[in-house]
Amino acid sequence: MTAPVPSSFSADPKECEWDTKSICAYLKEKLDCFSDSDAKVFEDLKFQIVLDSEAFHDDEKVSFYMEGVRKGRSGMEENLQQKGIGPEASLEIIHCIERLWKIPKESKVFNDPIHGHIEIPALLVRIIDTPEFQRLRNIKQLGGTYMVFPGASHNRFEHSLGVAYLAGELVKTLEQNQKELNISERDILCVQIAGLCHDLGHGPFSHLFDGSFKKVLQEQTNRKEMSKWQHEDASVKMLRHLVKKNYLKGVLRLNGLNDLDNDLDFIASLIKGEPKENEKDFLYQIVANKDSGIDVDKWDYFARDSYHLGIGKSFDHERLLKFVQVRTYNTKKHICFREKEVGNLYNMFYTRHLLHCRAYQHPVCNLIEYMIAEAFVAANEHFKIQGSGKKEYILSTAMEDMEAYAKLTDSVFEQIQHSQDERLEKAKKIIQRITCRELYHYIGKTQPMEPNQNLTKGNLVNNLVKKLKETKSGVEFDPKDFFVDVFSVNYGKGKDNPLDNVYFYNKDKKTPFTLKPDMVSLLLPHTFAEQVFRVYYKKRANLEKVKDAWKRWITPWIKVMCESTPPRASSKRSFADGDLLPRKQLKFNESGSEESGSEESG
Repeated sequence: MTAPVPSSFSADPKECEWDTKSICAYLKEKLDCFSDSDAKVFEDLKFQIVLDSEAFHDDEKVSFYMEGVRKGRSGMEENLQQKGIGPEASLEIIHCIERLWKIPKESKVFNDPIHGHIEIPALLVRIIDTPEFQRLRNIKQLGGTYMVFPGASHNRFEHSLGVAYLAGELVKTLEQNQKELNISERDILCVQIAGLCHDLGHGPFSHLFDGSFKKVLQEQTNRKEMSKWQHEDASVKMLRHLVKKNYLKGVLRLNGLNDLDNDLDFIASLIKGEPKENEKDFLYQIVANKDSGIDVDKWDYFARDSYHLGIGKSFDHERLLKFVQVRTYNTKKHICFREKEVGNLYNMFYTRHLLHCRAYQHPVCNLIEYMIAEAFVAANEHFKIQGSGKKEYILSTAMEDMEAYAKLTDSVFEQIQHSQDERLEKAKKIIQRITCRELYHYIGKTQPMEPNQNLTKGNLVNNLVKKLKETKSGVEFDPKDFFVDVFSVNYGKGKDNPLDNVYFYNKDKKTPFTLKPDMVSLLLPHTFAEQVFRVYYKKRANLEKVKDAWKRWITPWIKVMCESTPPRASSKRSFADGDLLPRKQLKFNESGSEESGSEESG
């Protein structure tokens, strides 16, 4: 009598094709993980023991029919023991086979501080339970901001869960309310996977790696291997690597992704927000919306970052989910929002601006991230990461091999800090300054009314050094001793109104439409972006002379240049002592921390 099929086998393996060598490698790897002594068991193990040998068609593509499915767990165990394999080793081999084919039948519920109890589909749980995804637990969402805002300890892991949940909620809302869109189960699953995996490619300290590190690397070493690299590209590569490394191709097929190559390409396009010719082009606006900038990625990180930073938010993404539809404009389908939600959406973009001003671009946060980037650049050539085939990579080339890149997390900071390698001494000294709060020194900042070709990082520093030399103090100043941080703060669309590209609908109009600013409110800003220059000095010696030179000579020089560009009629600008500020002057102590009104912990 045939034993009952074990409950863990929830799908017919006949439907899947697997690579023979991959299956062998999987079993060997898992057996090695249990104990060294059991590894030798594999040498005597042939797949005919647990698989129907008649199902083999060739060495490359094999349609497996597991004898364990036919005979049950007891039959598999009996077969193995007949071949001389002991009971303990037999159970471990069976566990490996079950794990390989196990398709969870039920979703999992996660208790999230932002969205409450969220339900994640079973297939996504299989992706979550891989080393490549678990790596995100060790990458801070806000990078070096945690060293200023002690509450910003959240990681890319929980953000990815939140985006997957919101992506599912949005696409399922559209499917339920607009059946004519023909959204399939496959569409829903791919959108959820894209939301889950959109940040797999982030490096140590998140945007520090593809931002400050990349810039400092080019400025100080002229290395350009990262010049065109984006973390979204790495996310796609890491997803493909994850699927292959964890043998998930069959699992994906059994969950309805039968055309796997095309399905993975579709997920990649959803992650990048790059639509292909498709009647369902609105799906590409859910995870990464390149048209309007309104997507579930922002909904999650605005809410999550605000919560952990202790900064209030004024928009309600749950309400937006209640007033969303897909409408067609000029043959293209757009995700549109009810006209009355315009205020809610403006609040969303204002939240972005507020987070940048108060946290993301905080002067001490940016300074610490620059110093971490300098430490990484100093360590770059000497910090080795082993990739596939035991080939070694450095920090700036690790993304070329996902086996190596998967080993890069925020732990790089501590690995450099505690290294005994003398070649990392320069990097260790920078990290020591960060740890002991001996940061570079804030000198001043300026915010020009309009972009000015004469006001550049190099021009600013060179003029400051020139004025310092004119003092004839006998002290030599090097432009390399200064760091100029240049960034823009906006509402998400540069200097443009962020809602210019957002489509709305109402009960009366079938065709979607945009709203002009005067149709919304007369109190909206006249400009939606500003550029900021901040200057820091790296040394402790002669700090007062540098600050004095900034106040006495550089501020008037900047003022003359800015006034050469006619300001807008409605704009007013006051020049504070040492800074050009549109609002109150911020004063900093020698550690780089604000002396008052600061949210950070020392």
